[in-house]
Amino acid sequence: MSIGKKRRKISVQPQTGLNSDINITPMVDVVLVLLIIFMVVTPLLEKDIEVKVPESEKVEQQEELPQDQLVVTVSESGEMKINLDVMPTQQEYIDKLARMLAAKKKGERLVFFTADDRTNYAKLVSALDGARQAGAETLGMATDKIEAAAPGIPEIPPTPETPPTPTP
Repeated sequence: MSIGKKRRKISVQPQTGLNSDINITPMVDVVLVLLIIFMVVTPLLEKDIEVKVPESEKVEQQEELPQDQLVVTVSESGEMKINLDVMPTQQEYIDKLARMLAAKKKGERLVFFTADDRTNYAKLVSALDGARQAGAETLGMATDKIEAAAPGIPEIPPTPETPPTPTP
């Protein structure tokens, strides 16, 4: 045994201080995987919206409209016509429509409306309200272009005792 040998002491010390930074690489990997999963699954989800649609009926096309048919047309400029007669004011429209509806039997007071695609919505609602005030029982919306009936519908002048009452 040799007494003169020195023992070496080996120690490992860090050259720098402790690293306290967060390693975000695994977090980015997880987020990207989740993103891919959502991108694949989202188009497969069904998006249902409950809408009540009226039942459609097959209606036979009539060649000509009856002469006593009332068709109110609202133009793009807001001009209202009853069949072919232009109504300059809302009050004249209501009065004339009331006279025309008074000539019809109760239960047959039907008015169809047609409006230009660019018609102001407020003008159309005003025409609908005016028809109700005039005594119309049923209001119909025409989706196809229809020609108005001839202006030969009989009118009954309003009597002061029985003004037309609007139907709710």
